[in-house]
Amino acid sequence: QLQLVESGGGLVQPGGSLRLSCVASGFTSDYYAIGWFRQAPGKEREGVSCISSSDGSTNYANSVKGRFTISRDNAKNTVYLRMNSLKPEDTGIYYCAADRAFRICVLKGQAYDYWGQGTQVTVSS
Repeated sequence: QLQLVESGGGLVQPGGSLRLSCVASGFTSDYYAIGWFRQAPGKEREGVSCISSSDGSTNYANSVKGRFTISRDNAKNTVYLRMNSLKPEDTGIYYCAADRAFRICVLKGQAYDYWGQGTQVTVSS
């Protein structure tokens, strides 16, 4: 059974850092593009970052470029999202998702086939 489990969320002050983890089970995650998405209350879900299965290339939303870094540890079947210089507008539920197509990743939720349950990130003083 394919499953994605996120962890690492929490409450952090503005300017702080968090590292989110997305652990995959039931499949080999390096064969899938993995994306991170977030949804704030009252807002639509938005793509944050993704890492491709085909060549390991990465993609970031403009709002997080230079602050967030996505990476993967194939031995652990895990994808990470390192978030630095966090801002209140980064608050939301963060989800990871897997796209089973072997291609360059995209930040569009409809391209993804499997989703985790999410982890809450709150940036507040």
